[in-house]
Amino acid sequence: MNDLLKLKGTGVAMVTPFRAGEIDFPALGRIINHLIDGKVEFLVSLGTTGEATALTVEETQLLLDFTVEQIAGRIPLIFAPFGMNNTAELVRKVKSFDLSRVDVIMASSPAYVKPTQEGIYQHYMHLADASPKPVIIYNVPGRTASVVKAETTLRLAADHSNLIGVKEASTDMMALSKLIKDRPDDFLVFSGDDITAFPTMALGADGLISVLGNAFPYEMSEMIRLALQGKYEEGAKYHLQLLDIHKYIYAEGNPTGIKMAMSLLGLCESELRLPLVELSAQASELLEQEISRSGLKTPSFLQKK
Repeated sequence: MNDLLKLKGTGVAMVTPFRAGEIDFPALGRIINHLIDGKVEFLVSLGTTGEATALTVEETQLLLDFTVEQIAGRIPLIFAPFGMNNTAELVRKVKSFDLSRVDVIMASSPAYVKPTQEGIYQHYMHLADASPKPVIIYNVPGRTASVVKAETTLRLAADHSNLIGVKEASTDMMALSKLIKDRPDDFLVFSGDDITAFPTMALGADGLISVLGNAFPYEMSEMIRLALQGKYEEGAKYHLQLLDIHKYIYAEGNPTGIKMAMSLLGLCESELRLPLVELSAQASELLEQEISRSGLKTPSFLQKK
């Protein structure tokens, strides 16, 4: 477990770039280097932001292989295409991938079927038993239509050593406070919400798994590093500088906004796969204006080179 404490800090839930309907591997290589050069602590591949549900099994394996080769051991990798509402199928899916070069996997709680807390508990216990790698729980009720309660997460943390942390995207500060207060010493708690990440750090969270960090990795990761050091006044400057961008990033959903932001920065195309569509022209214009006003149009770590 000690080695995995290096996951503290900022991870970025990477987009999957597309061009003409296919995965744009050259752009993905640029993005990975952009994020590592931007000083993030770890990467997350094929979560919600990575449009995992839009990829075939074959594409998923190709993308994983490419990502591992591009990272080349420079920082840890979390692999996250494991949000399913069929527990047995999830176990089969985990066993079907070569995860030998992955550090951790992450799985959202079952969507659509609205299981009880006992069902969620059993789901993650089966996953943890089956996974050859440590597992991070992902609580994102805005997408799953059910909540992993703090008590359930704490029960899982106590009952299975392979469950090492949670990405908490509920923005429920009471639940976050409960998790941080009562968790085992070696159980990691990450904010899963960019907007509330900085205040969450004041509660004692271990870091952030970010969407906006795709575009602005240095600012997001520096904000979290400063918070981890207790330098809240310095970190707040980044929080406030980024603040007004968030509503335009999420105006028409994720990863619609962040892909447009990355397109504006020249990192990849804004293309998505149906049923997702590109950000509307009006929202794109507002997003570009806000990025320009923020002073972040060129990532600051590139300005320093």
